[in-house]
Amino acid sequence: MSTTTPRPAPPASHPARPRPPVGPWTSRLLLLNVVVECLIVVTGGVVRLTGSGLGCPTWPQCVPGSYTPVLEQAEGFHKYIEFGNRTLTGLVGLVALAAVIAVVRERRPDLLRWALPVLAGIAVQAVIGGITVLTGLHPATVMLHFLVSAVLIAVSTALWMRAQEPSGPRERAVPRPVRGLVLAAALVSAAVITVGTAVTGAGPHAGDADQPVRLAVDPRTLSWLHADLVMVFVGLVVGCVVALRLVPEATVARRRAAELLVVTLAQGAIGYAQYFTGLPEVLVGLHMAGACVLVVAMARLVLALTRPTLPRPA
Repeated sequence: MSTTTPRPAPPASHPARPRPPVGPWTSRLLLLNVVVECLIVVTGGVVRLTGSGLGCPTWPQCVPGSYTPVLEQAEGFHKYIEFGNRTLTGLVGLVALAAVIAVVRERRPDLLRWALPVLAGIAVQAVIGGITVLTGLHPATVMLHFLVSAVLIAVSTALWMRAQEPSGPRERAVPRPVRGLVLAAALVSAAVITVGTAVTGAGPHAGDADQPVRLAVDPRTLSWLHADLVMVFVGLVVGCVVALRLVPEATVARRRAAELLVVTLAQGAIGYAQYFTGLPEVLVGLHMAGACVLVVAMARLVLALTRPTLPRPA
């Protein structure tokens, strides 16, 4: 009688071994990536607040036949401000490319899902910027330009923060109701920034000193809506701070919620100050910079909702 030798079972597939946090130089590079993403928003605000949006009236060239400003231009100093902002876009792209290369060298493929969208988003931003110039600084394209920057800042922050942790599976760091409260705050923050951008699009700072184009909406009504959303957001952030104090093990999320509350209150103070003082350029510029810091703080809190899976006892 013949016997059949059983086939050996196929070897079990092992999950990829978790990779450690990135080295200090890569961490600094990823932080620089966040900084330049915020800086391009600030310089864009300078372009807008000085009326230099059409300092280079064509795109991708500054003027027909030259990619750089020429002395014969009628735009005066505006051409140098606009050209400087365009040049900074190249630096932002180089830093994003260096971040992708650094992530690959660190053998952290999990970080590519954050690094690659930032690099692609900068290319999209260049196109949106060109459309903005060609449409005479239409408020809709200017708003889109800023909102995409806000998304890139959030994604860059996620890349930077996740690089400080090892790769591998993650687990919840806070109870589910607290997680829902934080995500609600994040959703309202997105509405606050969107409506705030629309307020700028309807206000006096059009970006072009000669032929301003504004949204056909009452800016005061938009400002009131923006203020109402800010009050809701402040309430949610305070709720996050209180709720996280009841979760002893959520030390990271609790600290980041406190940071977000400080940034929110400072940003609200600047917003009310600029409204009651007639929107002076300096305060508007500070408010735009504060919006970038707010996005970073909100993203850091959302990222603290999970943590690397802790080892279980045998």
